[in-house]
Amino acid sequence: MTTTTSPTTTLRPVPTGALSIARTTATAARVLRQLRHDPRTIALMLLVPCVMLFLLRYVFDGNPRTFDNIGASLLGIFPLITMFLVTSIATLRERTSGTLERLLAMPLGKGDLIAGYALAFGTLAIIQSALATGLALWFLGLDVTGSPWLLLLVALLDALLGTALGLFVSAFAASEFQAVQFMPAVIFPQLLLCGLFTPRDNMHPALEAISNVLPMSYAVDGMNEVLKHTDMTANFVRDALIVAGCALLVLGLGAATLRRRTA
Repeated sequence: MTTTTSPTTTLRPVPTGALSIARTTATAARVLRQLRHDPRTIALMLLVPCVMLFLLRYVFDGNPRTFDNIGASLLGIFPLITMFLVTSIATLRERTSGTLERLLAMPLGKGDLIAGYALAFGTLAIIQSALATGLALWFLGLDVTGSPWLLLLVALLDALLGTALGLFVSAFAASEFQAVQFMPAVIFPQLLLCGLFTPRDNMHPALEAISNVLPMSYAVDGMNEVLKHTDMTANFVRDALIVAGCALLVLGLGAATLRRRTA
Protein backbone atom coordinates (compact mmCIF):
# COMPACT_ATOMS: atom_id res chain seq x y z
CA MET A 1 0.00 0.00 0.00
CA THR A 2 1.34 3.35 -1.01
CA THR A 3 1.15 6.02 1.56
CA THR A 4 1.11 9.68 0.77
CA THR A 5 2.60 12.26 2.93
CA SER A 6 1.37 15.77 3.17
CA PRO A 7 3.84 18.48 2.27
CA THR A 8 5.70 19.80 5.23
CA THR A 9 5.49 23.43 6.17
CA THR A 10 8.74 25.24 6.69
CA LEU A 11 8.61 27.28 9.84
CA ARG A 12 10.37 30.56 10.00
CA PRO A 13 12.97 30.81 12.70
CA VAL A 14 11.78 32.81 15.63
CA PRO A 15 14.05 35.72 16.38
CA THR A 16 15.66 35.70 19.76
CA GLY A 17 15.44 38.52 22.21
CA ALA A 18 19.11 39.36 21.80
CA LEU A 19 20.08 42.02 19.32
CA SER A 20 21.81 40.83 16.17
CA ILE A 21 24.51 43.11 14.75
CA ALA A 22 23.98 41.71 11.26
CA ARG A 23 20.20 42.25 11.29
CA THR A 24 20.53 45.69 12.86
CA THR A 25 23.11 46.94 10.36
CA ALA A 26 21.14 45.47 7.45
CA THR A 27 18.06 47.37 8.59
CA ALA A 28 20.07 50.58 8.99
CA ALA A 29 21.59 50.19 5.52
CA ARG A 30 18.13 49.73 3.98
CA VAL A 31 16.80 52.88 5.66
CA LEU A 32 19.83 54.89 4.54
CA ARG A 33 19.41 53.67 0.94
CA GLN A 34 15.81 54.85 1.02
CA LEU A 35 16.75 58.21 2.48
CA ARG A 36 19.39 58.67 -0.21
CA HIS A 37 16.57 58.90 -2.75
CA ASP A 38 14.71 61.52 -0.68
CA PRO A 39 16.80 64.71 -0.92
CA ARG A 40 14.12 66.87 0.68
CA THR A 41 14.22 64.81 3.88
CA ILE A 42 18.00 64.90 3.94
CA ALA A 43 17.95 68.66 3.44
CA LEU A 44 15.43 69.05 6.26
CA MET A 45 17.58 67.05 8.66
CA LEU A 46 20.96 68.52 7.77
CA LEU A 47 20.29 72.10 6.73
CA VAL A 48 17.31 73.37 8.72
CA PRO A 49 19.15 73.54 12.10
CA CYS A 50 21.98 75.42 10.39
CA VAL A 51 19.58 77.86 8.76
CA MET A 52 17.80 78.45 12.08
CA LEU A 53 21.09 79.17 13.84
CA PHE A 54 22.14 81.50 11.02
CA LEU A 55 18.88 83.45 11.28
CA LEU A 56 19.12 83.58 15.05
CA ARG A 57 22.63 85.00 14.93
CA TYR A 58 21.58 87.93 12.76
CA VAL A 59 18.30 88.49 14.58
CA PHE A 60 20.56 89.48 17.49
CA ASP A 61 23.11 91.18 15.26
CA GLY A 62 23.04 94.31 17.42
CA ASN A 63 23.60 92.31 20.61
CA PRO A 64 25.88 89.32 19.93
CA ARG A 65 26.04 88.50 23.63
CA THR A 66 22.40 87.43 23.51
CA PHE A 67 23.27 84.93 20.80
CA ASP A 68 26.06 83.60 23.02
CA ASN A 69 23.61 83.17 25.91
CA ILE A 70 20.91 81.23 24.04
CA GLY A 71 22.74 79.96 20.97
CA ALA A 72 24.33 77.03 22.81
CA SER A 73 20.94 75.89 24.14
CA LEU A 74 19.30 76.13 20.74
CA LEU A 75 22.22 74.24 19.24
CA GLY A 76 20.82 71.25 21.09
CA ILE A 77 17.12 72.03 20.73
CA PHE A 78 17.02 72.54 16.95
CA PRO A 79 18.49 69.08 16.13
CA LEU A 80 16.13 67.45 18.63
CA ILE A 81 13.09 69.04 16.99
CA THR A 82 14.10 68.30 13.40
CA MET A 83 15.08 64.70 14.15
CA PHE A 84 11.80 64.15 16.01
CA LEU A 85 9.79 65.48 13.10
CA VAL A 86 11.64 63.66 10.32
CA THR A 87 11.95 60.35 12.17
CA SER A 88 8.29 60.20 13.18
CA ILE A 89 7.08 60.93 9.64
CA ALA A 90 9.59 58.64 7.92
CA THR A 91 8.83 55.74 10.28
CA LEU A 92 5.09 56.23 9.95
CA ARG A 93 5.48 56.18 6.17
CA GLU A 94 7.11 52.76 6.54
CA ARG A 95 4.18 51.58 8.64
CA THR A 96 1.44 52.82 6.33
CA SER A 97 3.18 51.52 3.19
CA GLY A 98 3.29 48.01 4.64
CA THR A 99 7.07 47.84 4.84
CA LEU A 100 7.06 47.21 8.58
CA GLU A 101 4.39 44.54 8.15
CA ARG A 102 6.65 42.64 5.77
CA LEU A 103 9.69 43.10 7.98
CA LEU A 104 7.87 41.86 11.07
CA ALA A 105 6.91 38.71 9.14
CA MET A 106 10.63 37.96 8.71
CA PRO A 107 12.99 36.55 11.35
CA LEU A 108 13.75 40.04 12.56
CA GLY A 109 13.39 40.97 16.20
CA LYS A 110 11.66 44.16 17.29
CA GLY A 111 14.87 45.26 18.98
CA ASP A 112 16.80 44.71 15.74
CA LEU A 113 14.28 46.79 13.83
CA ILE A 114 14.21 49.70 16.26
CA ALA A 115 18.00 49.62 16.69
CA GLY A 116 18.43 49.62 12.91
CA TYR A 117 16.23 52.67 12.49
CA ALA A 118 17.99 54.39 15.37
CA LEU A 119 21.40 53.59 13.83
CA ALA A 120 20.38 54.97 10.44
CA PHE A 121 18.89 58.20 11.74
CA GLY A 122 21.64 58.41 14.35
CA THR A 123 24.22 58.44 11.56
CA LEU A 124 22.49 61.43 10.04
CA ALA A 125 22.22 62.97 13.51
CA ILE A 126 26.02 62.85 13.82
CA ILE A 127 26.41 64.71 10.53
CA GLN A 128 23.69 67.18 11.46
CA SER A 129 25.20 67.92 14.87
CA ALA A 130 28.69 68.35 13.43
CA LEU A 131 27.44 70.79 10.77
CA ALA A 132 25.41 72.87 13.24
CA THR A 133 28.17 72.95 15.86
CA GLY A 134 30.84 73.88 13.30
CA LEU A 135 28.65 76.63 11.85
CA ALA A 136 27.85 78.10 15.28
CA LEU A 137 31.42 78.06 16.57
CA TRP A 138 33.59 78.86 13.58
CA PHE A 139 31.33 80.88 11.31
CA LEU A 140 28.73 82.55 13.54
CA GLY A 141 31.20 83.22 16.35
CA LEU A 142 29.38 81.49 19.21
CA ASP A 143 31.54 82.13 22.27
CA VAL A 144 31.70 79.20 24.68
CA THR A 145 34.09 78.71 27.58
CA GLY A 146 34.23 74.92 27.44
CA SER A 147 35.40 72.44 24.83
CA PRO A 148 33.66 72.43 21.43
CA TRP A 149 33.73 68.62 21.61
CA LEU A 150 31.51 68.69 24.69
CA LEU A 151 29.13 71.01 22.86
CA LEU A 152 29.07 68.56 19.95
CA LEU A 153 28.45 65.66 22.33
CA VAL A 154 25.36 67.27 23.84
CA ALA A 155 24.06 68.29 20.40
CA LEU A 156 24.46 64.69 19.24
CA LEU A 157 22.71 63.28 22.32
CA ASP A 158 19.85 65.73 21.76
CA ALA A 159 19.53 64.66 18.12
CA LEU A 160 19.49 61.00 19.18
CA LEU A 161 16.82 61.80 21.77
CA GLY A 162 14.72 63.43 19.05
CA THR A 163 15.20 60.30 16.92
CA ALA A 164 14.07 58.06 19.78
CA LEU A 165 11.00 60.21 20.49
CA GLY A 166 10.08 60.21 16.80
CA LEU A 167 10.30 56.42 16.60
CA PHE A 168 8.17 56.11 19.72
CA VAL A 169 5.31 58.45 18.78
CA SER A 170 5.06 57.00 15.26
CA ALA A 171 3.42 53.95 16.87
CA PHE A 172 0.43 56.06 17.93
CA ALA A 173 -0.19 58.00 14.71
CA ALA A 174 -2.36 56.79 11.85
CA SER A 175 -1.20 59.38 9.31
CA GLU A 176 1.68 61.75 8.69
CA PHE A 177 -0.57 64.64 9.72
CA GLN A 178 -1.17 62.98 13.09
CA ALA A 179 2.59 62.47 13.49
CA VAL A 180 3.07 66.22 13.07
CA GLN A 181 0.28 66.84 15.59
CA PHE A 182 2.33 65.07 18.26
CA MET A 183 4.89 67.88 18.14
CA PRO A 184 2.81 70.33 20.23
CA ALA A 185 2.15 67.57 22.76
CA VAL A 186 5.68 66.18 23.04
CA ILE A 187 8.06 68.99 22.08
CA PHE A 188 6.42 72.33 22.88
CA PRO A 189 5.88 71.74 26.64
CA GLN A 190 9.54 70.76 26.97
CA LEU A 191 10.55 73.85 25.00
CA LEU A 192 8.63 76.12 27.37
CA LEU A 193 9.82 74.42 30.56
CA CYS A 194 13.45 73.60 29.71
CA GLY A 195 14.86 76.84 31.08
CA LEU A 196 15.49 78.52 27.74
CA PHE A 197 13.24 81.50 28.43
CA THR A 198 13.70 81.76 32.20
CA PRO A 199 15.67 79.84 34.82
CA ARG A 200 13.72 76.81 35.95
CA ASP A 201 14.03 77.74 39.63
CA ASN A 202 12.08 80.95 38.86
CA MET A 203 9.06 78.97 37.66
CA HIS A 204 6.02 78.01 39.69
CA PRO A 205 7.00 75.04 41.92
CA ALA A 206 4.61 72.72 40.09
CA LEU A 207 6.09 73.64 36.71
CA GLU A 208 9.62 73.36 38.07
CA ALA A 209 8.82 69.85 39.29
CA ILE A 210 7.53 68.91 35.83
CA SER A 211 10.60 70.41 34.16
CA ASN A 212 12.80 68.25 36.38
CA VAL A 213 11.54 65.09 34.67
CA LEU A 214 11.71 66.37 31.08
CA PRO A 215 14.85 65.39 29.14
CA MET A 216 15.13 68.67 27.22
CA SER A 217 15.73 70.45 30.55
CA TYR A 218 18.94 68.47 31.03
CA ALA A 219 19.96 69.07 27.43
CA VAL A 220 19.80 72.83 28.04
CA ASP A 221 21.56 72.44 31.40
CA GLY A 222 24.35 70.49 29.73
CA MET A 223 24.81 73.16 27.07
CA ASN A 224 24.92 75.84 29.76
CA GLU A 225 27.63 73.91 31.61
CA VAL A 226 29.80 74.01 28.47
CA LEU A 227 28.98 77.69 28.03
CA LYS A 228 30.20 78.62 31.52
CA HIS A 229 32.93 76.15 32.52
CA THR A 230 36.27 75.36 30.94
CA ASP A 231 36.39 71.74 32.14
CA MET A 232 33.92 68.90 32.19
CA THR A 233 31.90 69.25 35.39
CA ALA A 234 30.01 66.67 37.42
CA ASN A 235 26.77 68.42 36.49
CA PHE A 236 27.64 68.10 32.81
CA VAL A 237 28.25 64.36 33.17
CA ARG A 238 24.94 64.01 35.02
CA ASP A 239 23.04 65.95 32.36
CA ALA A 240 24.62 64.01 29.48
CA LEU A 241 23.88 60.67 31.13
CA ILE A 242 20.26 61.64 31.77
CA VAL A 243 19.73 62.64 28.13
CA ALA A 244 21.40 59.45 26.91
CA GLY A 245 19.41 57.35 29.38
CA CYS A 246 16.14 58.94 28.28
CA ALA A 247 16.98 58.19 24.65
CA LEU A 248 17.65 54.51 25.47
CA LEU A 249 14.48 54.30 27.56
CA VAL A 250 12.33 55.75 24.78
CA LEU A 251 13.92 53.37 22.25
CA GLY A 252 13.00 50.48 24.53
CA LEU A 253 9.43 51.76 24.75
CA GLY A 254 9.41 52.06 20.96
CA ALA A 255 10.38 48.41 20.62
CA ALA A 256 7.68 47.42 23.12
CA THR A 257 4.95 49.29 21.21
CA LEU A 258 6.05 47.99 17.80
CA ARG A 259 3.37 45.61 16.59
CA ARG A 260 1.66 44.44 13.47
CA ARG A 261 -1.35 46.47 12.35
CA THR A 262 -3.06 43.58 10.61
CA ALA A 263 -3.92 40.08 11.69
